[in-house]
Amino acid sequence: MTRVPAPPTRTALDELVAALPEGVVVTDPDLTGKYRADRSGDPGTGTPSAVVRAESTGQVVTALRWASRHRVAVVPRGAGTGLSGGSTAGPGSVVVSTERMRRITVDRLSRVAVAQPGLLNAEVKQAAAEAGLWYPPDPSSYEICSIGGNVATNAGGLCCVKYGVTTDYVLALEVVTPDGRALRLGGPRLKDSAGLSLTKLFVGSEGTLGVITEVTLRLMPPQPPPRTVVASFGSTRAATGAIVDITSAIRPAMLEYMDRVTVNAVEDSLRMGLDRDAAALLVARTDTEGSTADRELALIVAACERNGAGEVLATDDPAEGEAFTVARRQAIPALERRGRLLLEDVGVAVPRLPALVAGIERIAAAREVIIALIAHAGDGNTHPLIVFDPADGAAAARAQIAFGEVMDLAIELDGTITGEHGVGRLKQPWLAVQLGEDVMDLSRRVKAAIDPLGIMNPGAVL
Repeated sequence: MTRVPAPPTRTALDELVAALPEGVVVTDPDLTGKYRADRSGDPGTGTPSAVVRAESTGQVVTALRWASRHRVAVVPRGAGTGLSGGSTAGPGSVVVSTERMRRITVDRLSRVAVAQPGLLNAEVKQAAAEAGLWYPPDPSSYEICSIGGNVATNAGGLCCVKYGVTTDYVLALEVVTPDGRALRLGGPRLKDSAGLSLTKLFVGSEGTLGVITEVTLRLMPPQPPPRTVVASFGSTRAATGAIVDITSAIRPAMLEYMDRVTVNAVEDSLRMGLDRDAAALLVARTDTEGSTADRELALIVAACERNGAGEVLATDDPAEGEAFTVARRQAIPALERRGRLLLEDVGVAVPRLPALVAGIERIAAAREVIIALIAHAGDGNTHPLIVFDPADGAAAARAQIAFGEVMDLAIELDGTITGEHGVGRLKQPWLAVQLGEDVMDLSRRVKAAIDPLGIMNPGAVL
């Protein structure tokens, strides 16, 4: 693949500024510096030369045609909440931000929403709810992450164990390719087998193939009122045993895991009476109705008790159940108060979850680091959060070693280095280990066919 050349000249930047409306292109280093990294902590290697705060597909077309002509690296960016370094901007690159692209329409009869990528996940949910519908994917950061970023990383969330991840709701995309062509892929149809599945190719592509400028999303009827079970365990082995038992019998609407470090961090933040002595806490939900709901609730409770839960609370009070869901969503912000985080996102098949959790505990002990573990446990997607003091060089070095060892462990268990956050730049060195060289070669050829100049998000993923 062609190497991306040097940063754009001043003349080239002036050309970009002149080609777009006033205020769309930002070149002031004090402002462009705010777009150099995402939430992952990846510091990047420099400040972008410019930021294009696009307001329309046409403006993205102009920016990418300019970038292709001048062979300038382009880093697509949504809300900047990514956790893998996927939107880290290298020196001389141009960031194309979709934060100002925020229109949405909802068709209640066809249960479809057409949204621009800058809308937050929570705003898409709200627009759907106002039409009496529901958009299920719900990352923990749903209040601050953008729908474009969700599509770019194929984001998951708490209820995805039953309802699926972002790709399951993407019916169509408008994308701008590196040479500046605006393409419409898919359409507002529930079934469509015409041609190669290019829509799905762009979902999860992390800005390496083009810029997403519009998303057509499938919506659902409102979720039935859920019932919630909260159980505390004296050991992580007991908690993971309950998870395996539950998922082997039913598909819950939610099944979340928090370990002792996380529970105490959340309790410090929220003061809601969580069991600080518990080795692990499970929050499970069922949203079936009638006798089926009673049966599922009883099954969840029985699985927890059979695996030695010390305390089991079952409630059909929506407010009480939601309080525990909020506690789970607060895990990362609460842990960020304790130090710098290296955020993992490894996953395994659910029956191997006990081995993954036990292995992570061994890594934490061997490397003398704190690894707080939260998980979308029902689908085996875990988030080991390595907490360290960045001012302590030795601790930071041990944290980096542990980060890699956790990914090695997931691969050994036939798992994945990322279930929903994306590969980005932080995990790129491990991708070939998981996929193998033949798959990497095919992936690079697909990338080269769409982006022959190699200008789209260089250094990310591949």
